[in-house]
Amino acid sequence: MSQPDLFQAAPPAPRPDLLACLNEAQRRAVEAVDGPVLVLAGAGTGKTRVLTTRLAHILTLRRAFPSQILAVTFTNKAAREMRERLEAMLGGAADGLWLGTFHAIAARILRRHAELLGLKPNFTILDTDDQLRLLKQLLDAAGIDERRWPARAAAAIIQRWKDRGFGPEKVPPSEARDFANGRLLPLYAAYQERLRTLNAVDFGDLLLHNLTLFSADHAVLGEYQRRFRYILVDEYQDTNVAQYLWLRLLAQLHRNLCCVGDDDQSIYSWRGAEIGNILRFEKDFPGATIIRLEQNYRSTPHILAAAGALIAHNAGRLGKTLWTAANEGEKVRLRGVWDADAEARWVGDEIEALQRRGEALAEIAILVRAGFQTREFEERFITLGLPYRVLGGPRFYERQEIRDALAYLRLIHQPADDLAFERIVNTPRRGIGSTTLQMLHARAREEKVPLTAAAERLASGDALKPAARHALARFLADLDRWRRLDLPHPQLAQLVLDESGYTAMWQEDKSADAPGRLENLKELVAAMAEFETLAGFLEHVSLVMEATAESGGDMVVLMTLHGAKGLEFDTVFLPGWEEGLFPSQRSMEENGQAGLEEERRLAYVGLTRARRRALVSYAANRRIHGNWQSAIPSRFIGELPPEHVELVAEPGLQPRVHDRIGGDAWSIAPGPGRAGFRTSFGERAVPRPYAERRPAPTAEGQVRGVPVRGAELRRIGGFSPGDRVFHQKFGYGIIGLVEDNKLTVTFEHAGEKKVMDSFVEKA
Repeated sequence: MSQPDLFQAAPPAPRPDLLACLNEAQRRAVEAVDGPVLVLAGAGTGKTRVLTTRLAHILTLRRAFPSQILAVTFTNKAAREMRERLEAMLGGAADGLWLGTFHAIAARILRRHAELLGLKPNFTILDTDDQLRLLKQLLDAAGIDERRWPARAAAAIIQRWKDRGFGPEKVPPSEARDFANGRLLPLYAAYQERLRTLNAVDFGDLLLHNLTLFSADHAVLGEYQRRFRYILVDEYQDTNVAQYLWLRLLAQLHRNLCCVGDDDQSIYSWRGAEIGNILRFEKDFPGATIIRLEQNYRSTPHILAAAGALIAHNAGRLGKTLWTAANEGEKVRLRGVWDADAEARWVGDEIEALQRRGEALAEIAILVRAGFQTREFEERFITLGLPYRVLGGPRFYERQEIRDALAYLRLIHQPADDLAFERIVNTPRRGIGSTTLQMLHARAREEKVPLTAAAERLASGDALKPAARHALARFLADLDRWRRLDLPHPQLAQLVLDESGYTAMWQEDKSADAPGRLENLKELVAAMAEFETLAGFLEHVSLVMEATAESGGDMVVLMTLHGAKGLEFDTVFLPGWEEGLFPSQRSMEENGQAGLEEERRLAYVGLTRARRRALVSYAANRRIHGNWQSAIPSRFIGELPPEHVELVAEPGLQPRVHDRIGGDAWSIAPGPGRAGFRTSFGERAVPRPYAERRPAPTAEGQVRGVPVRGAELRRIGGFSPGDRVFHQKFGYGIIGLVEDNKLTVTFEHAGEKKVMDSFVEKA
């Protein structure tokens, strides 16, 4: 370690008003420079200001040189913003400061000591494509069928192991059984060995190799422990196990670790984030100072009260209460609609009204729980001529899986569509490689025919190798058979996706985005039902794509709730607050109570993105996987405090407050009857007009003016708590609570779920 790196000239003195702009809690967080400190920074409470001011304060006090301070963030953007703010505060550069992302800092350390790990300092950091290419080679060498066990799925599992600090020798055998019949563990070891041979690492290796280095060489660990007198961490609630272990090792000597985060905004467990890191901070660092930043500078009192009441239902939190000195503002608006199309129409009308009042479109956001929800909004905005952009991902019809599915349909509709043919001839893989495709193009140019015609001629000759020839012939036969089928086009689309193997390809993919891609495909099939013919639908898509290509300038923002963290808008729409969609049924089934609490944190994040107004909506009916279902309003709606919520509903969608064990909650009566719809089990069901439906008890416990009390009230409809029932999907269970036509049932194998009474029968 060279002297110039440790001892540099102190930075210029900061402005005298450095601390004057801070509130009392922020100032305490800045001035608590000794020992471990956890700053619980609620949404919109100025955490970035606290972090940068704390850095400037330490440097001003001459407690450390810049080269003795480590500040880590999660994104390059956050690191860049922090450095710019710091230099503005100091009036000059703080050269030597270790400020960057976890991966950037870990890479810097690793390059200094690469030889100790069998690497050279100029090692390559593989991107995702190179990583997948290497894994495909290893899968092939091991005789593992990559179509059944995709390289992308293997990469995702290996990354999760690295996020938890597991090298090949530390992975519990029980965790390696699901992929390729337990063959992933030796594949992981072979992958790591191959990386060393190539003098390369992947992103997961950067921290994993740091942990290996620190554990194996105490001299190296001691060097960095002595160097970093102060460590600051942003977004601590998003750290994974490897990052947590890395920070603990580095902070052991001086213990001047300051972590800033919000346990109520931990929403990335699927990416490896471990909320327990922030919840057990005091246990990990005895004597730690805990400072809560609770004054919010973003949202109105009504929004903060609604979000606070919602998140208070989580047990796994350290607790804080956000407040603001701002004016009261608008209440959170809760809107009931008939279906997703009505929801999109309402949102479009509201946005146009805001635009007429002079509101900027860029200050309006629609935050959805699942990517497939964007389609209705995109199509409605195109109809209205409202410019929009999808942040954090492509527009619905630009997504890979949608383009692939459309290519199949285009080729069935128009056999001469060469672009569609080329896109899907080997998707999923059929053994039709680049050599075969080159021969197809050559034959097509030579004979001046489409690729489909060229393929027919090559498949009937002997120019191709037998395997490629047979694969091509099977593909052409499938296309011909699909064209001759006399089916409604939505059913044809589903059949093509299934029989082509395209659906199975994503079902077998274990990557985090595979479930979302499957949901998008189901949404595509559902959207086709709105058009009379396949040709009409394909023309509509072409016009949509043309219209979106021309948009620019001031635009409404469409994005997922996960992508919205860290952003803020004047107006936020939160659609789809229904059980099974939000909270996500899959999240609850896979992670139980922890999954539910993370879903609630996601709802909290959504509400706290709004500065001036938040609008929540739910649909009484929603098409799920192509089938119409009656939707149950989200339990999160029942957790919003009525005094901070303004109820608005379409005629016939009757909002009310009703008595519920554990306190008052919102409940939404179904709307007027319309055309019949299909349940998730394929049974035909026709909604009854509202006046004919089973009446609902009011807050006073009355049904059509007749007092009803106690068990009598809960038995309306023939079900009572304690009844044993059978559900076609979830099996047998016991009713715990009856709320109008909604039952809370604890199933023997599926756990607790809310279901409509029409979907169960007494056992």
